Amino acid sequence: MEKTAALASDILQGIGGEKNILRLENCMTRVRVEVQDDGQLDLARLKKLSGVSGYVKQGAQHQLIVGPGKAAQVVDAMRALMTGESAEVLGDVDRNKAQAKAKYKAPMSDALRQLANVFIPLIPAFIASGLITGIINILKRPDIVGDFATHYPNMLDILGIFGSAVFAIMNILVGVNAAKVYGGSMAMGGVMAGILSSPQLAQITLFGEALQPGRGGVIAVLLVVALMCWIEKRLRNLLPGSIELILNPLLTTLITGTIAIVALQPLGGLISEAIAHGATMAIDRGGLMVGAVLSGTFLPLVLTGLHQGLVPIHVELVQAHGYNALLPILSMAGMGQVGAAVAILMKTRNARLKKVIKGALPVGLLGIGEPLIFGVTLPLGKPFLAACLGGAAGGALISFWKVATVITFGISGLPLALTIVTGKVMLYLLGCLVAIIAGFLFTWLLGFNDPEE
Repeated sequence: MEKTAALASDILQGIGGEKNILRLENCMTRVRVEVQDDGQLDLARLKKLSGVSGYVKQGAQHQLIVGPGKAAQVVDAMRALMTGESAEVLGDVDRNKAQAKAKYKAPMSDALRQLANVFIPLIPAFIASGLITGIINILKRPDIVGDFATHYPNMLDILGIFGSAVFAIMNILVGVNAAKVYGGSMAMGGVMAGILSSPQLAQITLFGEALQPGRGGVIAVLLVVALMCWIEKRLRNLLPGSIELILNPLLTTLITGTIAIVALQPLGGLISEAIAHGATMAIDRGGLMVGAVLSGTFLPLVLTGLHQGLVPIHVELVQAHGYNALLPILSMAGMGQVGAAVAILMKTRNARLKKVIKGALPVGLLGIGEPLIFGVTLPLGKPFLAACLGGAAGGALISFWKVATVITFGISGLPLALTIVTGKVMLYLLGCLVAIIAGFLFTWLLGFNDPEE
């Protein structure tokens, strides 16, 4: 804890003190800060802190990579050191002002990050669901656990309920989160998703066709909730304050619900089907080439933030087919980076770089690649390219072998093996090994300029 507090203090000093902070938050691996004056930042000092393995700027946000779990601890420690109003996270108005003043903007990246924020809170549920499903697959195999399934069928049924629960309420959860992200009422977002998922829709025929409950999945929910938030905000400004509380939810529900059933749900259905079929067809028919391209370009997508646009695709694949063939392919990018990092570790004479690699390799194997990206391979240049090539090699094989997982997203690396469909686990692990070896060899052959201490 003393190291965490010391790092928090150092970061506060490096960003110009608490009075320079507009917004402070964290994700799984990063401390995210928005400041009033970028000129007060001492980036050279921040990058050299022993607990910081990398730095990246997205829009108005400065992000310091400190590692999984540690990011939340550092932010909590920073807030404990802060006093007064500056200790509070400011609202959307202040945040938007800061973004407007930012020197560098990435509107597409910001939009996709906002979309990803709808799904990020669901990651723990997806992880639990995937791992429980993996446990069920193991318990059903007589060659591993004998007659367990025969003797304890009720236990398997209960575990099945645990594992599938998140998908039973997926649309509702997405509706609530989408409303929060887009600035609407969360309860109304859940209501909109509930309308789209209502079993009673199947009893209604519209334009000669029976309506389909849940058609369009999360894509339809996102479209409808985005419209709902827009309508709700407009009505809030138009209606007198004395009746706005009553009329706004009524009118919002009637207007949005009607448009949803008549237009947006069918549109969402078409988009959803196109995404699921298109992605599946590309992977099934593209084989080696598609797998290599998808995995080989994934790390650059992570750098730009464009990878966040893939989140709805992961969800759609599982909703449409019950499995996800894209995630195992993309996971090979992280394995290629592990191989590149091992090669650097063996070649470098830089003590600090070795320390960073030793700390980042274990979490890299667990599928958390940001410390390796921003702290090791990207700053050195050629190893980042080698990591991409290593990932491409593994991704090509995973695609060719048609390896799939039962989880949408949230797990990667070696833990993903627990969620791979029956009969493909060893192929997935072999793909990981190939990606690591290829990343190592490409890094060894391309070389890099060993940084001085």
